[in-house]
Amino acid sequence: MGQPVREYLLTLCVTAAVTYLLTGPVRKFAIAAGAMPEIRARDVHREPTPRLGGIAMFGGLCAGLLVAGHLTNLKSVFETNEPRALLSGAALIWILGVLDDKWGVDALVKLGGQMIAAGVMVLQGLTILYLPVPGIGTVALTPMQGTLLTVALVVITINAVNFVDGLDGLASGMVCIAAAAFFMYTYRLWFGYGIEAAAPATLFSVVLMGMCLGFLPHNMHPARIFMGDSGSMLIGLVMAAGAVSLTGQVDPDLLNQKAGGLREATHAMVPVYIPLLLPLTIIAVPVADLFLAIVRRTWQGQSPFAADRGHLHHRLLEIGHSHSRAVLIMYFWSALIAFGAVAYSANDASMWIVLGIVLLSAVGLVLLLLPRFTPRAPLWAQRLVPPRYRRVVREPAAGGPSVEAGGEPGEERRTAVPAGIHGATAIGDRSRFVDRRKAGSHH
Repeated sequence: MGQPVREYLLTLCVTAAVTYLLTGPVRKFAIAAGAMPEIRARDVHREPTPRLGGIAMFGGLCAGLLVAGHLTNLKSVFETNEPRALLSGAALIWILGVLDDKWGVDALVKLGGQMIAAGVMVLQGLTILYLPVPGIGTVALTPMQGTLLTVALVVITINAVNFVDGLDGLASGMVCIAAAAFFMYTYRLWFGYGIEAAAPATLFSVVLMGMCLGFLPHNMHPARIFMGDSGSMLIGLVMAAGAVSLTGQVDPDLLNQKAGGLREATHAMVPVYIPLLLPLTIIAVPVADLFLAIVRRTWQGQSPFAADRGHLHHRLLEIGHSHSRAVLIMYFWSALIAFGAVAYSANDASMWIVLGIVLLSAVGLVLLLLPRFTPRAPLWAQRLVPPRYRRVVREPAAGGPSVEAGGEPGEERRTAVPAGIHGATAIGDRSRFVDRRKAGSHH
């Protein structure tokens, strides 16, 4: 049991490291190539920021799959066509995203490209073969039905992730949380029940986590680079591929035998009963945002593809939440739904799981209603906080108390740091930047 965990950890670290190290050069390339669109009305950032972060994420995907192919316990996954199918579809959607980040692509053209990428994966065997339908049993699908259902799942998941990519670090963090929950579930199916068909989905979720973790330090507020459509559509496709691989390939009858009975198997398959429900379970927040946006736009007589500032993260900013807190709230709800579903499938004490989810939901509602509440980190924990997020106190005047501008005596505040476009690293000390207000007082 320990050997597979170490191999998955190695794959995760390699994917994250390659993605992280590639993002810096990709950022410089994006600036040189002019992939820095003008700020739009719906954007929340204030300076033009380079895109094309998906180039680094695609490099991390390739590196993770390459390393996994040489590991003892993961080598068997590559005896199937699923990794090749994933890489083919990912390459197509990535090229489409790069073109969109640089020159812009019409929404209908992007939709067609997403369907083609999904079709390529289907042609190579990554498709839904049958559905476990409650009350009926296993329903075998015709090739046409499986193709249509797979394409629909892939397109929905890609656009759900693309829609939620509106704040610094939001999409990459939410997908990383979903991938972590998905990994816990698929790993349990593979090594807990001995179902080999769950192995590809487990590998896909680990690689997806590495892609997001490697890119996240560069993308946290204030972001140095955006993943763009080349990144958001890519991670959406990888997540959809894992869902298709698990739900479409794992035979519920086999799980029934391994779990020891119909009731246990039904309980274990709760989060993945029907492939169309899996994105709603794992990434419920972005999917809800997607459908709310479509309803809102069509109700107003607009195209469902028309951009606006009505997304959930925009609403959080409007009611008074800061950028970072809005992202953390979205993280909270994603983790609550994803890990709650996994816990429900893994624990017989389902009622306690439900009660815990209800309690945490109440906590989340309280957080939503307190946009101006500012938590303070204790002084002993200041060194644990990244330098650009540390709170500092202005030096007190001679003979007077320590007073912050616009605050009470002794109150701390965050130092305003300009988000320039020439930073060399994503994290680290940024004291080389001079506060604009202070700089203006010296001239």
